[in-house]
Amino acid sequence: MSLMTPAAQARPATAAQARPADVAPNAGPRPATLDDARRHELAAFLRSRRERLAPEQVGLPMTGRRRTPGLRREEVAQLAAVGVTWYTWLEQGRDIQVSVQVLDAVARALLLDPSERSHLFTLAGADDPVRVKECPSVTPSVRLLLDRLAPFPAMVLNSRYDVLAYNAPYTAFVGDLDELAPGDRNLMWMAFTPSRFREVLVDYRTERLNVVARFRAAMADHSADPARKALVARLRRASPDFAELWQRHDVMRPGNGVKRFQVPGVGLLRCEYTNFWLSPQLGTRMITYTPLDDETRALMDLLPTRAQ
Repeated sequence: MSLMTPAAQARPATAAQARPADVAPNAGPRPATLDDARRHELAAFLRSRRERLAPEQVGLPMTGRRRTPGLRREEVAQLAAVGVTWYTWLEQGRDIQVSVQVLDAVARALLLDPSERSHLFTLAGADDPVRVKECPSVTPSVRLLLDRLAPFPAMVLNSRYDVLAYNAPYTAFVGDLDELAPGDRNLMWMAFTPSRFREVLVDYRTERLNVVARFRAAMADHSADPARKALVARLRRASPDFAELWQRHDVMRPGNGVKRFQVPGVGLLRCEYTNFWLSPQLGTRMITYTPLDDETRALMDLLPTRAQ
């Protein structure tokens, strides 16, 4: 059953249309798959966002006694102009298709902020047509500073290890991040899955120990953040190495240090990286890579001067 617009959702479905296309009547249980896990995570996320909202927050009257907190499913369906049955199936983790128009309507109905909206589209396996490309932490002055740091690579990173912004020389380390799905523009993900970052980072096996320990330490302040939990779950499925390191419960505070990059067409860069915090807490920061020796300083002049 393919649902292309909110208006189409409002039409009642027949019994034949109501059954997910790939589930036969009386079919036995199927083994869990990656898609199953993502649908269940999406279902749990939607329930949590629905239950936090009061009717008056979305302009609905407070009528009748409510046995559970938050909005009712039919109220969310009404606000999003989708079918109640369809929305119920979505919250139940059913194997149904959903259009970006419907996801947009649900996001608006649930008053999702930019991070939550991005998480919704990521879990649904869809590209957000109105995705926010700039993080509030990346102000015009920060972006100007990034560009003026060339030929030294630099980027802005949040505590979830999402790369929020970067200058042209940094593309030598990670490639063109605009070509990646939003959920893949993350140094944790790039360190544990095939990527340019893992290819050029000389000591990536050792560096992965540090990034996992630092991420776990940062997660202590965001243990209920669904985006962080979803990232961990995704990494555990994708990388046995990450799953093993995560179980060790090692923690480490953020700090400065040295990294080596073997960049094709350029050579071996020995870089000292430095964190510059952009908020009062240890959250979003700019990281710069400066040469550790004269040879690296000369090679940095060969790095890209504009985004690839």
